[in-house]
Amino acid sequence: MAMATSTRLSSSSSSSLFHSHITKNPFLLPPAAATISVHGVSTRRRPKSLSLSQRSSVISALSASSAVEVNEPVKKSVRTLPFRVGHGFDLHRLEPGYPLIIGGIDIPHDRGCEAHSDGDVLLHCVVDAILGALGLPDIGQIFPDSDPKWKGAASSVFIKEAVRLMDEAGYEIGNLDATLILQRPKISPHKETIRSNLSKLLGADPSVVNLKAKTHEKVDSLGENRSIAAHTVILLMKK
Repeated sequence: MAMATSTRLSSSSSSSLFHSHITKNPFLLPPAAATISVHGVSTRRRPKSLSLSQRSSVISALSASSAVEVNEPVKKSVRTLPFRVGHGFDLHRLEPGYPLIIGGIDIPHDRGCEAHSDGDVLLHCVVDAILGALGLPDIGQIFPDSDPKWKGAASSVFIKEAVRLMDEAGYEIGNLDATLILQRPKISPHKETIRSNLSKLLGADPSVVNLKAKTHEKVDSLGENRSIAAHTVILLMKK
């Protein structure tokens, strides 16, 4: 009988220690078991066990406490990137009676871009690429066509502002690659003049400015000489 009593007491102590280990909050447990003496032999009185509902309450409280700690917002530091990449795209409808200006150069043609400003599809595209690389709004938000002051404005104004924002952010052009898409006129006779002027407007060495031109194989408005489009990818490097 004494052995059975000892076994039950030992099992109770182990259970209490296990419960304390699981909750890791000893103050939530019942008071420590008291030591009693029976015929000179020291034993421990079995502590009162927590009911099932009490255990559930303890676990819920611990879970809520942990959730508060986990869900605390993490503050992220803002890093200055060593380089940034931007992409620009623009498209304009071609209509008779308008000049065709590409990269700030007036190109002889029987039609030109219908637009709020001078409709320079290449410069608009380059501006958007720079703004995109800097994480800024697009050209339509900074220079809205609803503003009368931009009516007929030279797109070189937009380029200068984009370059100013780039300098202000501490970046310079690593390289630029642009592609013009139009069926007519042929751009090859004017390519170097356009590239040289674009480099000058950007304040960049001509060696980092590339210009390509493609037809649209007589497909859709581009291939039917009813529109002109341009794509630009730009790499900005931290100064």
